[in-house]
Parts: sequence; C-alpha cells; structure tokens
Amino acid sequence: MSTAFPFTAVVGQDDLRLALLLNAVSPAVGGVLVRGEKGTAKSTAVRALSALLPAVDVVAGCRFSCDPDAPDPGCPDGPHEPGAFETRPARMVELPVGASEDRLVGALDIERALAEGVKAFEPGLLADAHRGILYVDEVNLLHDHLVDLLLDAAAMGASYVEREGVSVRHAARFLLVGTMNPEEGELRPQLLDRFGLTVEVAASREPEQRVEVVRRRLAYDDDPAAFAARWADDEAGVRARVVAARELLAQVRLGDGALTQIAATCAAFEVDGMRADIVMARTATALAAWAGRTEVLAEDVRQAALLALPHRRRRNPFDAPGLDEDKLDDTLREFGGGPQDDPHDDDPHDDGPHDDGPGTDGPGGGGGQPAPGDDGPQEGGGAPRDEDAGRPEDEESGGRPQPSGAGAGEQSAVRAAEPFRTKVLSVPGLGEGAAGRRSRARTEHGRTTGARRPRGTLTKLHLAATVRAAAPHQRARGRSGPGLVVRRDDLRQATREGREGNLVLFVVDASGSMAARQRMSAVKGAVLSLLLDAYQRRDKVGLVTFRGTAADLALPPTSSVDAAAVRLESLPTGGRTPLAAGLLRAHDVLRVERLRDPARRALVVVVTDGRATGGPEPVALAERAARLFAAEGTACVVVDCESGPVRLGLAGRLAGELGGTAVTLDELRADSIAGLVRDVQGTSRRAA
Repeated sequence: MSTAFPFTAVVGQDDLRLALLLNAVSPAVGGVLVRGEKGTAKSTAVRALSALLPAVDVVAGCRFSCDPDAPDPGCPDGPHEPGAFETRPARMVELPVGASEDRLVGALDIERALAEGVKAFEPGLLADAHRGILYVDEVNLLHDHLVDLLLDAAAMGASYVEREGVSVRHAARFLLVGTMNPEEGELRPQLLDRFGLTVEVAASREPEQRVEVVRRRLAYDDDPAAFAARWADDEAGVRARVVAARELLAQVRLGDGALTQIAATCAAFEVDGMRADIVMARTATALAAWAGRTEVLAEDVRQAALLALPHRRRRNPFDAPGLDEDKLDDTLREFGGGPQDDPHDDDPHDDGPHDDGPGTDGPGGGGGQPAPGDDGPQEGGGAPRDEDAGRPEDEESGGRPQPSGAGAGEQSAVRAAEPFRTKVLSVPGLGEGAAGRRSRARTEHGRTTGARRPRGTLTKLHLAATVRAAAPHQRARGRSGPGLVVRRDDLRQATREGREGNLVLFVVDASGSMAARQRMSAVKGAVLSLLLDAYQRRDKVGLVTFRGTAADLALPPTSSVDAAAVRLESLPTGGRTPLAAGLLRAHDVLRVERLRDPARRALVVVVTDGRATGGPEPVALAERAARLFAAEGTACVVVDCESGPVRLGLAGRLAGELGGTAVTLDELRADSIAGLVRDVQGTSRRAA
C-alpha cells in the first residue's frame, strides 16, 4: 500500500486545510468544494485528510459499516445482534468522473438474481463511504444527475434506492469533498449551494514558498516512508485535536448574539434560502470547538461567512464568487462584536501545526476573491478600413478615441447589453454525445425506451427483456433449480434516451460594418444570452471572430463558458468583413473537434449582417465556404444583425447557403422564436 503525502506537510493553503478539518470535526457542515487551478495540492490535501480521521468500529461483516454501539435499524444487512465488531481506518472513497448511477447508489445483484433466483442488493460507493470521506475529483465534469444523487444523500444522511424491483434505504453519512478547475466549466448555482463550504486555491507567487513546495515533494518522491515518518508527530497532534474537538462540539454554545450576526450577514449579502444560515451556524460552532472553546465568538462568525457565503452570492453564472470583506466587517460591527481594528489581521484560528516554510500562499482569512482571470485578447494592430465602416451608422456612434496603437477603422470594445432568455436551439436527429440538456440523444442515463441485442460489451442490462428472451427455453435447457438458465444470446442491452450537450461554435462578425456602438452592444448581449443558455445546457463552446483580413480563434472549444464571456466582453471591432475566412476557420475548428470528440455534435451560430468585403469576389467565396457546412449537414443558425429601414437580406441568403435558418436579434428572444427549432431541424434535414 502506498504511503500518502502527510496532511501537515502541505505548504500553505491554510483556508483549504481549515475547511477540511472543520468538516472532519463536524460532518454536518456539509462538505467542501475546492476550486482552483491545476497543480495546487487540491487532491493531495484531500487524500491526506483520511489519515487524520479517527478509526471507526464497525459491525463485523456488515457491508454498510454500521456502528456496533448504534446500528442502523434499517440496515439491509441487519438486524444486527450485539457481538463481534472490528476496528478499521476511516475510508476515503473516490468517485470517478465516468461512474454510473449503479456504481454510485448500488443496484440489483444481477448475478444472484439470474443464478439463484433471489432479489439481492449490491451496495454502491455511497455505502462504502459511510462514516468516511467521499471524494469527487473534477466534480464539475460529473453528470448532473449523479451530482444531484450525491448531494441528496449527503444532505439526508441516507441513500434511497428504488429501481429494478429493489427498494433499499441505508445510512450514508460521509464527509463530501469535491475539487474542480473552473477553467473546465462551472457547477450550476443550485449545486454550488449544496456544498457547505467553498475554498479558492491558487499557487503561491512567493519564490521562497514555491521552493519549499518543490523541496518537500522531491523528498517525498525519493522516500515516501521516511518523509511520512518526519511528520508523524505533527500528524498525531492534529489527529488528537480532531478527536478532542469532536468531543467538545456538543458543549459549544451558539448564543443569540452570534445567531443574530449570522442572520444579519446572510441578509446583508442577499443569499437565497436558509441553507447559508444553517451552514454558517454549524461552521461557527465547529470553529469554536476547533479552537478549544465552548462559546461562539464574532471572529468565528466572520470566518464562517468567508467559507460559507462566497459561492452563494452568485447572481449570474459569469460572476466570480467572492465576498466583500469590508461589508462583512461593517455588518458584524453593526450587530455587535465585529472587528474594531484591522479586519485583515491574522486569523485567530490555528488549523493545525504550521509548516516550516513561509506563510500562506493566498489571501489571509479565507474565502476571498479569486485571482483575476484572463482579460481576453488584447486589441491588436490595425486593419484596413472597410468601405462600409464609415457609414453614417458608425458616425452616429460618436466613437470613442481609438486606443493607442489601434489601426484605422478600429474601435475599442463596447459593453454587452443586458442578456435575455432565449429558447433552445437544438441539433436535429438523435445523437450519442456527452450528457447535457440540449439535443435528443441515446445516453447511458435517461428514460429507458426499449431493448436491443448488445453490440460489443454489455453496459446496461435490460432485465425484463433478458428474462423474456430466456424464459421460453428453460425446459429445453434442462432447468431444474430456482435459478434461470441464461445464455449470452438472451442478454439484452437497455436503450435509453436523454439529452446531450453539444459544441456551440459562435462565429462573430467584428468588422467595421458591425461597429456602431449601439448595435454591437445589442449583438454582444445576444451572444451573451446564448452563452448563458449554453452554460445551463452543459455545452462546450468556442468563439471565432473575423475582421480586417483574417479570422481568429478567440476561444478554442471548452467547457468554460465564463472564458467565452470574458473574450466577448473585450472584443474590439473595425476593418473589413472577411466572412469567408470566418466560415473557413469555423469549419477547420469543427474538423479538428470531430477527431477529438466524434460523438459530440455541433451547432454553429453565425452572428453577422451578411456583408462580405475584401479580396477578390468576397461574396462568392463566402457562399462556397458556407456550402461546406450544408454538405456535411451541420446545424447552423444565422443571427441577422442588419439594422436600419433598408435591409439587403444578406444574412438570410447566407443562411440558405449554410442549409440553416436566419433569425433577427429581436426574434432571438424566447417570446419571439417559437418556430425556430422546427425551422432549424427542417432546413438541416432538407440539406442532408
């Protein structure tokens, strides 16, 4: 068995260590979501935590880890008689991203059902994690319905399984820890709220601390056992402190003053619902127990707010989680007991033995603002001025002074208009891509629609269809016992239909003909609205822009819709309209993505007024490029941005060449687009 990296040897990351230890003291806090860039010791710290948890006594032979002093009366392996028990270390169970629902919650034991004719339950990972840690790495990539099941079990302390004729309930109390890299996509706000605490982690920018990280890692890799032995005393000290805090927890008093501060803080930050208040109360109580006190103080409330509220304040999927600490301090003072001096003094709570290296590698006090993100592509050099960039429409914009170094015809970026709700644009047909919420697809999860003979490895057995296929042959096969005689030819694969996520590739015209500030603001608002829809439907998104003489892949296909919003916000405009270049670049992006992820279907959204300028025969070249999409049957929508009393209808003509449909900015709104999905499907089907 490999030796884990010691928890107390992790350099810095004080907020992360404190949040994990508070959940070890009081699992009722509700778990931890650890957000941060890759390579910041997220997984290392979580895996090391299990060594600090006290060993547990379990009923001998119980698959559900019942406590011999208080066995679960509803345990499927029960009832348990007083007697034999065994002591084992607390488990850390890891849920892989590709896990199935059967693996998570358990299912009918198919082998015993077919061979012995008995209905037996085979436990899943939730049962294995009872009284231990359940760790989900890259939780933002886990299927949404699995996250729902996971969080429901964590909140209720039990797992309920009702499927395939099995009705089982068993205890499932565990410390839930999820880690994620926000660059790979976000969790829905509803799921974020179900995690008790959240912590933002980032690599230190201090050379001394980075040196210490490397030194310790190299020492561990050279001799893990010797390295762990060096930290054994510190590990034992923290383990003893966790046990003492657990015993003290029941004696901690949460007074009316602290409760008032908690309620006032949640109200001041306008969090939804009452879960935040409850989590803050439990966290503040755990903080007091961890500090060896029996009274909750204002400093406990402040620290609890920094850990429990940042991810609950999000009003928009593209807003970074965070907390205004000055506002927090003002609220605590107003309701009695807030910090009177520097609110950013060192945290009074010690989260375990300090390492030998420098201090923390993030903002002190926990839960602060995340590191600034990428500001998107910078405004580049000049591009030739498009002849339609100087139309009166552009002059009416009262364009700002050009940024230093900007080329002729280029304008600075404008802010997007307020986003609005759009109706779904779906890809026609039945796909087999990653689970999501956009287009119809055959999926591993969803409603069962039928059964078929398996092609290759059997993954989802359709039990009823298998029994029906085997039943007529039992006499001929010489069946004599209670079990069913089943052969491979009898097995049937369940076919299920759900929804898939697609690749939504935005192709945005940023040329001079789009540069009128009011119009470009509306265009960005429309694209932002579609990005919001893609976020909610779990799509991958990409962004191609074209202006001047070429097209640019502003954002390669990614699950991070937030990154696309940032790129869009900083998008400058100006220059000619190389429509063909934009379409060809988009076509090349789709070609590469089909090689990487052949099951994920694409929806191309072209945002343009349909003009094409620059180079020889720009219109004819753009039409030939568009026909490439039509020939491949790619679902396309053209958002027509042409404005003014005289319209040339160029966007509609482009949509026809693409084999898609055109919709104006006004028609894009949910209350004006009722027939759009039908039109997209119809035109794509005709093109195919």
